[in-house]
Amino acid sequence: MATASTVFYAMFYGGLADASTNSEQVVPIPDVEPAAFLVMLKYLYCDEITLEPENVLPTLYCSKKYIVPHLAKECVSFLETSLTADNACVLLSESRLFEEPHLMQRCWEVIDAQASMALLAESFSDIDVDTLKKILSRETLNCKETVVFKAALSWASARIKEEETAESESVPVKKREILGSALNLIRFPAMSVNDFADEIVTSGILNLREITDIFLHFTSKKFRPKIDYPLVPRKGLEIIHCHRFLSSAYRSNQWRYRGRCDSIQFCVDKRIFVVGYGLYGSSNGASEYSAKIELKSSCGGKSLAESSVKFFSDGSSNTFRVFFDQSVQIEPDVYYTASVVLDGDELSYFGQEGTSEMTVGGVTFQFQCSSESTNGTGVQGGQIPELLLYGPSD
Repeated sequence: MATASTVFYAMFYGGLADASTNSEQVVPIPDVEPAAFLVMLKYLYCDEITLEPENVLPTLYCSKKYIVPHLAKECVSFLETSLTADNACVLLSESRLFEEPHLMQRCWEVIDAQASMALLAESFSDIDVDTLKKILSRETLNCKETVVFKAALSWASARIKEEETAESESVPVKKREILGSALNLIRFPAMSVNDFADEIVTSGILNLREITDIFLHFTSKKFRPKIDYPLVPRKGLEIIHCHRFLSSAYRSNQWRYRGRCDSIQFCVDKRIFVVGYGLYGSSNGASEYSAKIELKSSCGGKSLAESSVKFFSDGSSNTFRVFFDQSVQIEPDVYYTASVVLDGDELSYFGQEGTSEMTVGGVTFQFQCSSESTNGTGVQGGQIPELLLYGPSD
């Protein structure tokens, strides 16, 4: 232990050692969970690392406290691999505590791209108040402001439950007191008037003067009162378009849709978040299409997202964007299958001069044909000309 950790060396042989210590004396190890300490001992003596979701954070704390850098690095790597919208906010809180900037950045990528899921996750209530303020002030959160408000109220409700003081006073008043200055980071004036009326006014969290002033902000052209809440909507994230064809074309009696599937496989070299596809529309005048879009992992064929949508094609060769309900996290060096089943009366444009590899927004894409494609789409030509995504922040 002393050879692997300078802290243990100091405890046993250095300035922290007790001169009267004998070999049978018990050395206390405070503030460390036994299971985490056992993981560290197994690594120090057997060079084996056994990490689980239940022990990884205590083990990271233990490895930081006793300066075992390789174990700490493995803990961070495990956390990055298991990072999802459900745990991103609480891991952000922990990464700030442990001063792990790379993990922190990865957490922000997930929170920004999957903000609705991350902020409404059950674990959101476990973050500290400083992390709450960081999230509420985030310019690139990609969700409605009502979601931000609900997340803040959920966090405050959890604090009330801990204090068990809800019976002593009005719950909305108590929530406001607990949120304090964090409440002023919510952009009430940037909401729609209907969202403000239905979600905010009825919550009782704002006082009558604030409600009146914000309604005046929405409706009055002559009088705009001073409001202590940010007025400008969040910027959100910019959608990147990965267009995989150099040109498009149309021919008589070609590209028809008879319930067949158009699909393509792809992989990337960096984590991204797919939000939807760009599709070709009618080559014979304006027409409406129904589309079932799906994204699957090629390993096991697990469906990650699907959505049934309609879009109107104006008869041009432009692509028409269709979206999933939530963005989908895509891991590097893993193949995924993008597919669509279209239903429409008219022939459509199709892509040509496709490429098997391209770089967009700092992300390298590789494409290959999918065995599920039964309508002719492949690497060189066909449908699904665009992948719509949020790229990495670095």
